[in-house]
Parts: sequence; structure tokens; C-alpha cells
Amino acid sequence: MASLEELTDRVRKGVGEDSGLGKSFKLDLKGEGFIHIDGGAVSNDDLPADLTVRISQKDLKAMGEGKLNPMTAVMTGRLQLSDMSLAMSMQAQMQALFAKLA
Repeated sequence: MASLEELTDRVRKGVGEDSGLGKSFKLDLKGEGFIHIDGGAVSNDDLPADLTVRISQKDLKAMGEGKLNPMTAVMTGRLQLSDMSLAMSMQAQMQALFAKLA
């Protein structure tokens, strides 16, 4: 399992100058830390975000590798979203980002 710093570095590289999400986004890694993305800024600060996704690093990796279906993860509680409608509108961008983290 990657360390929080390694995962954050992968996110920074994947995000580049702009995440393409159009909203601020926070990964809450269930006690393993936070990754906050706002445009091209990536930090480990627990800042407010338009959308917060709560998921373990293990499940995040599985989702990025295509081994865990996001809808299944939501239905089983392995993935929690602060705003389902916003998450649905950002689905393609989030999946592209998760794939870069695998």
C-alpha cells in the first residue's frame, strides 16, 4: 500500500495544472489522511470541499484498477459521498482521476 505522501504525489502528477473537476474535491481516506484538490492545488489539509469522497486506500486502488465498481462501493458503504448529485455530475472526471491513482 502506498504511503499518503506517495499517493499525494501521484495525485499532484495526475492533476497537473488543473484537475479538470471544476469543483474542489477531498478524499477522506478513513483515518489514513486527506487529499484536497482545488484546481491544480493538491494538499493533505482537511479543508472544506464541494465534494468529499470517503474511501479507504485499498478500495480507492481497487476502483482505479477497475476491480471495484463505484456504484457497488456506494451501495455497500465502502464509498461515501457528501453530495450524490454532484458526484454523479463529476463521475467521468473522478473516474479518470482514480485511474491515475491505481
